[in-house]
Amino acid sequence: MKDVADPSSLCVACRLNRTIPDLDDADNARYWAAIEAAKHRLIAQLMALGLPVKSRVEEDSERGLMFDFLRSRPGKPAVMTGHANGLITLDIEEADDVRREKIKHDLHEPYRTLLGHFRHEVGHYYWDLLVRDSEWLQPFRQVFGDERADYAESLQRHYKEGPPADWSRSYISSYATMHPWEDWAESWAHYLHLVDSLGTAIGFGLDASNLERKLDPFTSRDLFAPEHPQAPRFLSLLNAWGEMILVLNELSHSMGQPDIYPFTLSGPVVAKLQFVQIVVAESRSKEKQ
Repeated sequence: MKDVADPSSLCVACRLNRTIPDLDDADNARYWAAIEAAKHRLIAQLMALGLPVKSRVEEDSERGLMFDFLRSRPGKPAVMTGHANGLITLDIEEADDVRREKIKHDLHEPYRTLLGHFRHEVGHYYWDLLVRDSEWLQPFRQVFGDERADYAESLQRHYKEGPPADWSRSYISSYATMHPWEDWAESWAHYLHLVDSLGTAIGFGLDASNLERKLDPFTSRDLFAPEHPQAPRFLSLLNAWGEMILVLNELSHSMGQPDIYPFTLSGPVVAKLQFVQIVVAESRSKEKQ
């Protein structure tokens, strides 16, 4: 692994890199190409949403974002993918399709991708940046729970006992039940999934309003803030997403593949997604001021 030599000569996304793999290793080079493709898509979306994207390496050493792309070495502690104080660490072997699918199978996960990792981990970063020391902290606790709960204990309990039997009524994934921070990060990632996927579909002229409706639409009763000015638009996008995913999952089945989006939204999850949407929208407004 090596540090980035001259960040100032790089693009916005690459300036966020603190450590990259040794590219003289052919596997590392292959992994890094896949990682950068996913990371660039992430950063492009964050910028399109108007979220602050500053390099902790050279722009904002206190509140910026940076990445370490590391690979476990024999006899050394395994690299753990995660976030800490603006640093997102990724085990580059997550870019190995075979290894990633094995982990997905072993952990009984319905979905595991590089882009999914990035969207989840950056959610932790934006919680620190946009929620932790803001007026959103108390509303966050009302929607997601109290983040002051001991994280280590919550993690141990989750892997020992598993999620509650009825977790799908209130959470987007079983992992989201582990701790309010993880519930936020999972909800944040799914909001980014929704916005990017639906935006891509609309960009190619796909119109969910022409689809035969097979799902009961969500209503204002499901929202965190039904009186919010953007609530009607959010509901429209959310219900369009539901119809679009229904079709895309069936198309995937036609090719003998599993669901593209193997998740089910519930009313409480919709409220969490709208909470994320409002935090993003207000952050964008502040950035423009």
